Amino acid sequence: MAGQVKHYIHLHFVVLIWGFTAILGLFITIPAVEIVLYRTLLATVALAVLLLLWRKPLQLENRAMIQIMLTGCLIGAHWILFFGSARVSTASVCLAGMATSSLWTSFIEPFFYRKKIKLYEVGLGLMVIFGLYLIFSFEFNHALGLIMAVASAFLASLFTVINSKFTKQYYHYTITFYEMGGAFLFTLLFLPFYSKYISEGGLVYWQPTAMDWVYLTVLALLCTVYAYSASVGLMKNVSAYAVNLTTNMEPVYGILLALILLGDKEQMTPGFYAGTGIILASVIAYPIIRRYQRRKSAKAELSHS
Repeated sequence: MAGQVKHYIHLHFVVLIWGFTAILGLFITIPAVEIVLYRTLLATVALAVLLLLWRKPLQLENRAMIQIMLTGCLIGAHWILFFGSARVSTASVCLAGMATSSLWTSFIEPFFYRKKIKLYEVGLGLMVIFGLYLIFSFEFNHALGLIMAVASAFLASLFTVINSKFTKQYYHYTITFYEMGGAFLFTLLFLPFYSKYISEGGLVYWQPTAMDWVYLTVLALLCTVYAYSASVGLMKNVSAYAVNLTTNMEPVYGILLALILLGDKEQMTPGFYAGTGIILASVIAYPIIRRYQRRKSAKAELSHS
């Protein structure tokens, strides 16, 4: 029992780190695109070193390598939107939009695996839309940030569903290495468009400050390499259901951390917290209802057999 409690505490610590990511991005002075560029570069190098030290496979067949790197492009786009959302609005708005990711997954998975969308998933999706409507109504000045965060959540969900196919075939650190490499290349190729149409004065900030390097290193090693590896390791001792349910706490931890660390900048209207509460309620309800439906179906099958 003590060991199980230890695993759950560790899991919540990992989710707390993920919730801290948006705030950490605000501490870094360079823009969002440059943050993603350096984050993915540092993570790729760190993973290459770890794989070599552990004598794990780096080589993949060409087709798989290209597919995984293309999946990494989704991560790059997701992170650009994620950090950009926090910059143009607040960390709290960004995390509220990201809370829709598990609901996006509930609609994307049936499309990929050709399953029927369940009625309760539609109902929970409508709850999320109502929650977003409330946030838009009370925080219209942060509309762009919320739209970017919801788009980022969609890409994160799409990446998760696609990635689930790779994890069954290849070593997870090797997958992450190529995905981080793909995300880095995507961001690098995005720079010409970014400098011409998006960045202020057409500038790209190639030289982060000394403190930026500290934060970027923490972002790459702690929030990317460590958090990912810890979550994978914990799945050996904690059920997938418990992991998914605990991950839904990421926006809650992030918003609370933002209030503590950033103070008045993160103070939002009551309507924002009401809308976020509705989104979180639907997100937490989803795995509970899903588990109930599975048990109900299992009992029905037993009664007919």
